[in-house]
Amino acid sequence: MYRLPLALLALAGVLTLPGCSSEPESSSATNTVTTPTNGPAAGTAGHGGGHTYACPMHPEVTSTKEGEKCPKCGMNLEHNDQVANGKSYEMKLVPTPTEVTAGQPTTLAFTPRETGNEAAPVPLAVVHEKKIHLIIVSRDLGQFYHEHPEYTAAGDYKVQYTFPKGGEYVLFQDYTPTGAGHQLGRQPLTVKGPAYTPVRFTNDDMQWSQDGYQATLSFDKELKVGQLLGMRINITQGGQPVTDLANYLGALGHVVVISEDTEQYLHVHPNEQADKGPNIGFNTNFEKPGLYRVFLQFNHGGKIHTGDFTINVKA
Repeated sequence: MYRLPLALLALAGVLTLPGCSSEPESSSATNTVTTPTNGPAAGTAGHGGGHTYACPMHPEVTSTKEGEKCPKCGMNLEHNDQVANGKSYEMKLVPTPTEVTAGQPTTLAFTPRETGNEAAPVPLAVVHEKKIHLIIVSRDLGQFYHEHPEYTAAGDYKVQYTFPKGGEYVLFQDYTPTGAGHQLGRQPLTVKGPAYTPVRFTNDDMQWSQDGYQATLSFDKELKVGQLLGMRINITQGGQPVTDLANYLGALGHVVVISEDTEQYLHVHPNEQADKGPNIGFNTNFEKPGLYRVFLQFNHGGKIHTGDFTINVKA
């Protein structure tokens, strides 16, 4: 699971702001954006005379013992003595055309850069089969899309995307520079054209159904901040348990959790399990109370299905 407080970024030429801030958003006439992201969290253990093991998704979680799991997301801690390289990174976004319009294809070009040394190449590690996981959501969190920009000879990562409706969107990029910790880019983006009708989510909704599939979200404890939660999603088709889920990006399921204000972003990966459903188990926790939207993706019948839920986390 990824957890980073997010900077609210202005749409301005090439813009650089300190990461992890809570400054209000602003906008201008251009959609060329650079989002900075801090390096691994302070306090990450150094070598200390032995090997360091760190969570690939939470570089602040470290141990000197082999075989341990991350208490935040359940992933195995991996050997990485250089998880804290002292560098910070930013993600530059250049859309073509620069004025993005609904219904018209747009090329989104992303360039990872080392802050203060922007000319240096920044190679990216492969995490869950891709170098960049691009999450696109409408600002009301009613729409969710997961894309994967591909590396080009120009040194950037491109994907072509057509926004279905105009309005306000937020783009997140999960990426990990080689030899560094996980980074998260974020850019708000205004799309021209007939706008989507915003949806207001308020109440808990832990049931989802579509195309004959049903999914139920549950937790092993009351939804409160500051505690490790076991999260389970049960998947059925036509009322029958789905026991033959296929992997999607190397895992039985992927979950992205985004707060109502889009400042909190969590990417949750399932725990290891021998079966293929109908239950998928996850670990997660929340640092701030409030309303969150939960987006599930799973692979069955040769198709990727996307479900969504709404939860309220108490203080």
